Amino acid sequence: MDYTPLVLLLLLPCFVWLCFHFLILGSTHRKSFQARLPPGPRPLPIIGNLLELGDKPHQSFTTLSKTYGPLMSLKLGSTTTIVISSPKTAQEVLNKKDQAFASRTVLNAIQIQDHHKFSMVFLPASAHWRNLRKICSMQIFSPQRVEASQDLRRKVVQQLLEHARESCNSGRAVDVGRAAFTTTLNLLSNTFFSVDLAHYDSNLSQEFKDLIWSIMVEAGKPNLADFFPGLRLVDPQGIQKRMTVYFNKLLDVFDGFINQRLPLKASSPDNDVLDALLNLNKQHDHELSSNDIRHLLTDLFSAGTDTISSTIEWAMAELLNNPKAMAKAQDELSQVVGKDRIVEESDVTKLPYLQAVVKETFRLHPPAPFLVPRKAEMDSEILGYAVPKNAQVLVNVWAIGRDSRTWSNPNSFVPERFLECQIDVKGRDFQLIPFGAGRRICPGLLLGHRMVHLMLASLLHSFDWKLEDSMRPEDMDMSEKFGFTLRKAQPLRAVPTKP
Repeated sequence: MDYTPLVLLLLLPCFVWLCFHFLILGSTHRKSFQARLPPGPRPLPIIGNLLELGDKPHQSFTTLSKTYGPLMSLKLGSTTTIVISSPKTAQEVLNKKDQAFASRTVLNAIQIQDHHKFSMVFLPASAHWRNLRKICSMQIFSPQRVEASQDLRRKVVQQLLEHARESCNSGRAVDVGRAAFTTTLNLLSNTFFSVDLAHYDSNLSQEFKDLIWSIMVEAGKPNLADFFPGLRLVDPQGIQKRMTVYFNKLLDVFDGFINQRLPLKASSPDNDVLDALLNLNKQHDHELSSNDIRHLLTDLFSAGTDTISSTIEWAMAELLNNPKAMAKAQDELSQVVGKDRIVEESDVTKLPYLQAVVKETFRLHPPAPFLVPRKAEMDSEILGYAVPKNAQVLVNVWAIGRDSRTWSNPNSFVPERFLECQIDVKGRDFQLIPFGAGRRICPGLLLGHRMVHLMLASLLHSFDWKLEDSMRPEDMDMSEKFGFTLRKAQPLRAVPTKP
């Protein structure tokens, strides 16, 4: 007699019971895990905490963290978001558990032209990403390369000073952010293409600046398509449509340089970074595709020009708003550099107050207030709280820089605080991490750090400065405009005068 059907019949209830048991157990475990999320405001049905964002999310989240603590969870549409607002919690994410949080939240605005598949900024921490980081470290940002390009930085800074000198002679105001942007743009375009891409009074400079700034604003703008993935095809705010236009224009610029260089490459040596990248493109073992080059240029020009220029603009605005600090910085420059020569990079190590001014600017005005959004690769924990897989993790460095538990008088511009401590911006001191930390720290930190100090020191040493139209410092508009980078809402216009 065949007992197989009978055995199966008897085992079926056991199988059903086991499936039911594990489903219930799994559901209970998931609910228990979700219940251990960090504290946060109660979400509304469907939209969650979207109404809490406001037009300046970094400030809104800072206010909420005072109620719910430095480790906070919110529900933004369908996205669980963990917000970090203290040095201790930042160290957990960026250092101690860096591997678990090394991937990126890929924003809908960044998926134009498949940018997220080639971008060193948005790729997951994969072999492809490590290869791009290695290429950047060796070909662009190595200490030897940065040291060897001092003459180029000196050249573009002298062009900036000549522009300021013309304004000084005519009594015109300088748009500080625009001038700093043009300087940084020419530094990068000479590094990569051996040409000046813009001039101070040209429309091209303004157009390129507007293009880069538009990309950074759109990328940082809260996007309903990120919170409700079903809306991506609809693009309800038109962000993807506008980003497509901006990205295509930017890639067209880079394609022009690449296509012009390719026929010459066979017979020419490496003269700049583009030559080096095109040579790597021919070496299959490096796996550097043409798309990798195009999108790498997009990353570096977008991030490099915007962050440096906004930092210079904020530093000058804070100094004009604090005349005593301005005078102290200029007195130090006069004593160390003297009146008869230009500022050299080697002088910066002898200028502790200038370095303190830059650190204080980074503390109050970090270029990227949330750094770049991270993503939990798996169910994880931070300080005993649950972080579910695929949760977005935001490190609110703006809040960390203004935390009264870390900084005395946190909302005031006081460079002197950095004369009394050894805190630096290189990713080891989590009280001050404008460039990030861990394996995804900004690869251009060394170059950006040098450029900011040299530009600021040169502007302060060569000229005295006053606000346009005899405006008083107390009447300055110091409000912020939120985007991927944090800029002044009103551009700073200042008149250079002879010292």
